[in-house]
Amino acid sequence: MNSPFVSARATPLFRYLPWLILLIVVIILPVILPPFRLNLLGRFLSLGIVALGVDLIWGYTGLLSLGQGIFFALGAYALGMYLQLQSLAPGELPEFFGLYGVKSMPAFWQPFSSGLFTFFAIWVIPALVAGILGFLVFRNRIRGVYFSILTQAALLVFYNFFNGQQKLINGTNGLKTDTARFLGELVGSDAMQRGLYFLTVLILFFAWLLCRWLIKGRFGDALIALRDDEQRMRFTGYNPAVYKTVVFTIAGALAGISGALYTVQSGIVSPQFMAVPFSIEMVIWVAVGGRGTLVGAILGALLINFAKSLISEQLPETWLFIQGGLFLLVVTALPDGLVGWWRNGGFKNLLVPVSEQEQ
Repeated sequence: MNSPFVSARATPLFRYLPWLILLIVVIILPVILPPFRLNLLGRFLSLGIVALGVDLIWGYTGLLSLGQGIFFALGAYALGMYLQLQSLAPGELPEFFGLYGVKSMPAFWQPFSSGLFTFFAIWVIPALVAGILGFLVFRNRIRGVYFSILTQAALLVFYNFFNGQQKLINGTNGLKTDTARFLGELVGSDAMQRGLYFLTVLILFFAWLLCRWLIKGRFGDALIALRDDEQRMRFTGYNPAVYKTVVFTIAGALAGISGALYTVQSGIVSPQFMAVPFSIEMVIWVAVGGRGTLVGAILGALLINFAKSLISEQLPETWLFIQGGLFLLVVTALPDGLVGWWRNGGFKNLLVPVSEQEQ
């Protein structure tokens, strides 16, 4: 005889109840949160998109990339350049050009006056760079720690290059986005930031659906096979370089979209998006949330960044120690992250040693 609880779980309402609750929370938060906190939430949700890409290549494919900041910044700069141009009258140049004696618009800036071009550039340019880098690396069978070192080296190259381009992209000062106007509205205004919050939630949901679709089919099985035993997969006739390049390209595109959404909610894009610590933090988010879970990547990005924000407001000098402690905790005690720990029994596991001693 079936229990009422089992039959209730089988109903469509119970199945979709978590999604309904999540939708209600998403709608209510802009009403109850002050603009500053809502803006922070929007930023951290946008970081969940790049975390999904990191989880896709690391959690499911076994590729530990320490250079996702490259693609994150490329997407951010694409949108930042577009907003700079949208705020100008015809024939005007961005203000910083005058400081360095630039008299005419550089050729690579001109396409970003088009909204359609920028829409594609936000994710296509990072995807192309990731695809080219991935092809060059994976065809030479570079993997493991060598792949991680190479991606970090590429990150340093891009960081130093962008940092030195004072005349072309304002170098270390970056490009401000909060004072730009879009559709007649100031990007930094409360109304625009509220709209960007809802846009970020929507794009994050579709990014999660895309990643879930990828890992549920044969492509996902191939990624897991690559992670667990690449040699066996190669011996069965598959080309690992193709799968790695494709998934690395997808992760690059997700990073670019994440960077674009983050820059319009943080108010600026600068080479600091390519700083080494930031790309390492992305890995920590996924490790804490739970690699190979997708939901854990988003959860880790939200929890770590909110903790960083709240603790830094009170004790700014302690956050690096706390972050290091969290990483050590995950490595030693929670190798599957918070989501993996919960799925494996959560708090029930704490009672296992006690019950074994009693027996």
